[in-house]
Amino acid sequence: MRKLFSLAFLVLAFVLAFLLYRSIEEPITFADERAVREDAVADQLKVIRTTQEMYRDITGMFAPNFDTLKQVLRNEDFMEVRIVGDPDDPDFDPTSAYDTLYSPAIDSVNALGIDLDRLEYVPFTDNKVFDIAADTIDYQSTKVPVVQVGIARKEFMDRFADERFKRYDQRYDPNAPLKFGDLSKPSLSGNWE
Repeated sequence: MRKLFSLAFLVLAFVLAFLLYRSIEEPITFADERAVREDAVADQLKVIRTTQEMYRDITGMFAPNFDTLKQVLRNEDFMEVRIVGDPDDPDFDPTSAYDTLYSPAIDSVNALGIDLDRLEYVPFTDNKVFDIAADTIDYQSTKVPVVQVGIARKEFMDRFADERFKRYDQRYDPNAPLKFGDLSKPSLSGNWE
């Protein structure tokens, strides 16, 4: 009888140890996986932000979709205006003092190592694309271009895209987007920064 109780307590001890391990392991795994996935998505959003800034330098607006963004960056040129001569010189002729140079945008894209073919795809998904929107708004009596690009966390968090993981971090919301930009004001800051 004593051996039976000892064996039952030993099995119970192993079961309790396993449950204790699982209760500690899950929040650690969640925190690690969340950090890895959100960092990868934020890095891709930074690349998209850079390409949107390039697009704005060329067109004066933000791209409303990825096809237009990639097409302009592949085929258009950056314009650079240089002043020739010294503007402080009394003999300076402003009518012939400017030189305009054009350089292909794709050269800058390639120099930065940006893969335009994979630009819109969200990491850790089966080729889901980021949500993108661009517009022009009146801001302080001026028309300004605005853009917003992002994706809801539940789209790339896989098995951690559940409300129950909020118990490990009260700020975690799988429905909240990871994004940069704002359609109501001129801002390109990301909500991860």
